[in-house]
Amino acid sequence: MPYLAALAPRFLLNSLRNPFLRGPSQAYFSSTPRALAVDMETVNTTERLRQLRALMKENKVDIYGTFVRLIFNVESLLMPLKLCHLKTATNQSILLHVMPDEFISGFSGSAGTAVITSEKAALATDGRYFNQASKQLDSNWHLLKQGLEDVPTWQDWTAEQSEGHKTVGVDPTVITAPEARKLTEKIKKKGGAELLGIKSNLADLVWGDHRPARPHEKVSVLDVKFAGKKFEEKIEDLRKELDKKKSAGLIVSMLDEIAWLYNLRGNDIPYNPVFFSYAAVTPTTATLYTDESKLSENVLPHLGDNVRIRPYSAIFEDAKAFGESLEMEAPIAGRPQTPKKKFWISTKASWALSMELGGEEKVEEVRSPIGDAKAIKNATELEGMRVCHIRDGASLSEYFAWLEEELVTKGTKLDEVQAADKLEEIRSQKERFVGLSFDTISSTGPNAAVIHYKPERGNCSIIDPTALYLCDSGAQYFDGTTDTTRTLHFGTPKEMERKAYTLVLKGVIALDRAVFPKGTSGFALDTLARQFLWREGLDYRHGTGHGVGSYLNVHEGPIGIGTRVQYSEVPLSIGNVLSDEPGYYEDGKFGIRIENMIMAQEAKTTHHFGDKPWLGFEHVTMVPMCRKLIDGKMLTPEERTWLNEYHQEVYDKTKGFFKGDERTLKWLERETRSINVMEFTLT
Repeated sequence: MPYLAALAPRFLLNSLRNPFLRGPSQAYFSSTPRALAVDMETVNTTERLRQLRALMKENKVDIYGTFVRLIFNVESLLMPLKLCHLKTATNQSILLHVMPDEFISGFSGSAGTAVITSEKAALATDGRYFNQASKQLDSNWHLLKQGLEDVPTWQDWTAEQSEGHKTVGVDPTVITAPEARKLTEKIKKKGGAELLGIKSNLADLVWGDHRPARPHEKVSVLDVKFAGKKFEEKIEDLRKELDKKKSAGLIVSMLDEIAWLYNLRGNDIPYNPVFFSYAAVTPTTATLYTDESKLSENVLPHLGDNVRIRPYSAIFEDAKAFGESLEMEAPIAGRPQTPKKKFWISTKASWALSMELGGEEKVEEVRSPIGDAKAIKNATELEGMRVCHIRDGASLSEYFAWLEEELVTKGTKLDEVQAADKLEEIRSQKERFVGLSFDTISSTGPNAAVIHYKPERGNCSIIDPTALYLCDSGAQYFDGTTDTTRTLHFGTPKEMERKAYTLVLKGVIALDRAVFPKGTSGFALDTLARQFLWREGLDYRHGTGHGVGSYLNVHEGPIGIGTRVQYSEVPLSIGNVLSDEPGYYEDGKFGIRIENMIMAQEAKTTHHFGDKPWLGFEHVTMVPMCRKLIDGKMLTPEERTWLNEYHQEVYDKTKGFFKGDERTLKWLERETRSINVMEFTLT
């Protein structure tokens, strides 16, 4: 397959150096957005839809759909496009179906929902993928551009199609219980019949024997010198929370939460060191559901007698037993019996898991306490993030210096994939390197306007030194996870390019310098990064920042900076690690994004209004900004001071990596020179 062939060299490179071995299976199970290269091919889906509609008819549904997977309505089929265990790359259902949605619709982005009826097919996605989806979908499909005025949500569109007592079908493992309830309400209001859970995923049946097997990579122990806390202590903290809230236990379905809880790492999902599993923690027991043959020889001694191992497939059987084992309250005349305690599941757990436990009567849906704890990094994890970003920053500086010499001095013709391969080669030589944290977005000129662009070998652009070049990349190290974006120009930038870059840079600086009271959410901070673009009538269609794991998923909840409602529900805390990444994009022309990693810390303030702590950020990314893209006249004195201090810090912390590397050292010295404040120009 072209996709597999395109990535094979990187898989080989990873397998030679990565104890958590990445193999070719990751071509099928990538949880990284897979926006395509220059010519995004349209896929003919007529026959696939015909087969799917036949299955819908057999199952007596009018509509079917999938979440980041698939949902049907015997006349309609609903398909959110890629959901693991549900909702993010840390869930598993999506992982098993990383491609049915793409198979059915031809759309290869990482976020979307497909809805199929007996006569229509719609795909809903957000602003990151409007460009991509419009090129990949054939005439069978209607694109629902989520977030635009007068465009219905996929839920509303599905409900509209259910009018006339039609049934909507969905695989219950790819939709959450709250989502199922809300969708049911909308269907009923529009005169639809019901939302029906179909155990067999219809898209999978269409995919048939071509569907790849689930990965079966090894699971290994993450040493406490990197984790910073023993897993026994994490379980004890969780049990205290369960006791405090009078819960019977917690069933864990998010893969990164399980890896973090037990200090284990795997390789079932490319770029995310997690493994297929479930977990259950009660006041007296801890169980890990995974295939024991996956466990490296050090895992069982690590877990000892504290954790019971059960087969991965046993979770639903045990969930049913858990629900049936709950002690019930004394019966009251005229009222149904209720349990004294309920089991907790995450609001992101599947509808199927909730039903096996006994449904709403026996289940309480909560924001996962493990997710909250994981997002607040301990001192060891924070220090790991600092030092791995220094190593990573040195790699990027070496790469950019090399790239400039090849393109400008030597006149070498390099395509986007060749450049990305070189960056990975440089990174791989750094201490504690494991692999990439996502597919490198190496994009030249108009390709950079595709927010989650991914070049494919043999189908990508030659890097144009007279155009903007955007590189969004990251790595996994044993002591942390990185994610850095820089936009560069190797020639003479246009006036609008310099203006847009400087507006984006001002947003990065504003968020980095923010001071705010404890209890403030990322939702409240989002405008700080957008304000300068807004004043010019400009904006970007993605979030400003996402949480980042510690040698875990590069996108981590529950915190973030942006306009999503969930970001208003969780205040930022000391120890949170997030990205700071505003941008600006002009379709068909160019794209600009700057991304630093920042860590929430207590801020020193003159006053302490309300006797509450005040927070600020510490940046850890150590890569220079592009000097020739900065319009110094647009920066305030405070912004120039920040930039000069940042560049001095970058130089001081990374120059030691370039002993004997005159090319990179000269590049670093040039790019980190200070701004001449008196002349408002770059010197």
